[in-house]
Amino acid sequence: MDAPYDRAREDVGNIVHLEHVNVLIPDQRLATLFYVVGLGLTRDPYLMVGTTNMWVNIGRSQMHLPSRQPVAQRVRGTVGLVLPDLDRAEASLAAVREDLKDTAFKFLRNHGALEVTCPWGNRFRCHAPDPAFGPVDLGMPYVELDVPVGTADRIAAFYEAILGAPSRVEEPDGVPCAFVHAGAHQTLRFRETEAPQPDYDGHHVAIYIADFSAPYRKLGERSLVSVETGQHEWRFEDIVDLQSGETLFTVEHEVRSLTHPLFARPLVNRNPAQTQPAYARGLDAFAGRA
Repeated sequence: MDAPYDRAREDVGNIVHLEHVNVLIPDQRLATLFYVVGLGLTRDPYLMVGTTNMWVNIGRSQMHLPSRQPVAQRVRGTVGLVLPDLDRAEASLAAVREDLKDTAFKFLRNHGALEVTCPWGNRFRCHAPDPAFGPVDLGMPYVELDVPVGTADRIAAFYEAILGAPSRVEEPDGVPCAFVHAGAHQTLRFRETEAPQPDYDGHHVAIYIADFSAPYRKLGERSLVSVETGQHEWRFEDIVDLQSGETLFTVEHEVRSLTHPLFARPLVNRNPAQTQPAYARGLDAFAGRA
């Protein structure tokens, strides 16, 4: 009997979750002002609660912010966020402007999104909830990386063949961009640019994959596994041309298995509209879709 549905539309590929972006920062106080007070996000209350690291919850994803004086790492691209209320976020960012005035911090409402730069130059594009990002009111729908001209199609081929992630190249604004599926509603994006980029500084993007051994074996055959972390995790840095072996782009991926102890760990997300002067009992937690 013919199936009444296109079952292939439900395939999400081998990468099942884009879990966190990790950048070193020099100052947790400024990070608290930016991520927690300004953007309205939540510091994880259970893990990394000291003064040497900070995990910030964004729905089911996170920013990891280890403190290393005087180092500040910068993602060569833009981290996409979905926030439940852009007007509230814009007002909160305006409220921390004075405290962050001697940093790279800035923000601008642009074509319906909120373009924000952190105190150390990392760029965020904040969107209102949109069906294009799935049923999510708070989350990290994509990480968009700036890559050299002429690499998008080969980067897409790398993720498809090595990581088992469905990938495509589109030109949403006239510029080639590789879209790599990272679960049902998240993508890694590699957008071509002619602008010169700084050298890679060690930041990383963490992903969970279902088939843990096949990508490891394929990368190992090319000597591309960079770190043997443990039973549940390994890492690689170089994205290469499948034919020539040429390095197309470098960004470390922390690759985790679905048996990793932290997989699908419930994350605490607060309601940033809750204040002490106007406290409403029972509304402390974020009540939207994450």
